[in-house]
Amino acid sequence: MADLSLTFLGHSAFQIRIGRFEILIDPFITGNPSATVSADSLNPTHIILTHGHGDHLGDAEMIAKRTGALVIAPFEVVTYLSERGCNGWEMSTGGARDFEFGRVKFTIAHHGSGGPGGYSMGTACGVLLMIAGKTIYHAGDTALFYDMKLLGERHPMDVALLPIGDNFTMGIEDAAYAVELLKPKLTIPIHYNTFPPIQVDVNEFSRLVVAAGFETLILNPGQSLTL
Repeated sequence: MADLSLTFLGHSAFQIRIGRFEILIDPFITGNPSATVSADSLNPTHIILTHGHGDHLGDAEMIAKRTGALVIAPFEVVTYLSERGCNGWEMSTGGARDFEFGRVKFTIAHHGSGGPGGYSMGTACGVLLMIAGKTIYHAGDTALFYDMKLLGERHPMDVALLPIGDNFTMGIEDAAYAVELLKPKLTIPIHYNTFPPIQVDVNEFSRLVVAAGFETLILNPGQSLTL
């Protein structure tokens, strides 16, 4: 079985590689001061979007048009991108589907999803990826919610990618409590220190998670993890 690699691209963006497939999640590259790659260097087969805010929609349109990647996203986000010539597959909260690389399930997230020019992008989501026997949870942008306990019970997670930057999402204390609800094998913090409003001490997050008996890993943009 091919190795499953997870590369942090900065902010909330990730690149997942498994065999011939390359999956991007929330590819905010251009305008992202923490990005270490260019959007032109990415050649995904699939793009997964959690919601329509610019720091998550990012370069999805440009990359999808250039590569022909299938965009998997909430219904309204796919409608927006399809009108602009992208190839998309629409889903919605609670829905799951098998794709060539694995299974995708969209979960609830408590956050907005307005798009460019005030375009309605529907409901913000998190996403569960079941690939090669591993489960990755990308929470998207979200507040803490108690149903995270249910997600963890029903979908034991190898990795949880959780926003910790406060102001727009969970802060450090809420995100650390989310780890206790989700009980993942490993947590990677995201959505922090990209811009002044979301400056936090990531080491304090790690301290709280470890004190609760869980494992965390701080990835710098460009760093990878093999699962």
